[in-house]
Amino acid sequence: QVQLVESGGGLVQPGGSLRLSCAASGTIFSIYAMGWYRQAPGKQRELVARISSGGSTNYADSVKGRFTISRDYAKNTVYLQMNSLKIEDTAVYYCNAMYGNTAWGQGTQVTVSS
Repeated sequence: QVQLVESGGGLVQPGGSLRLSCAASGTIFSIYAMGWYRQAPGKQRELVARISSGGSTNYADSVKGRFTISRDYAKNTVYLQMNSLKIEDTAVYYCNAMYGNTAWGQGTQVTVSS
């Protein structure tokens, strides 16, 4: 089993930055990919960014060039650095880990508003 705990959400003005963190615990050796998803009110959950155990990354087109996903293996933590935030980035952000099964964090709210 893998457990995930997110942190770092909050309220930020358009153009601002936030960094989300996701700490993994449990059978972390079995994780082969981690990612961030988001869900805005009335919309489906969507992939924001993913990073494999080998370090390869992929991003949603809407966040390319603004968001960066990274992973600290020593701390068992994955990060999402979000720059140049837009109002449409407002959503609950969820951390995800794939290990033969799928684990989800509890979600953290990101609100971009002036």
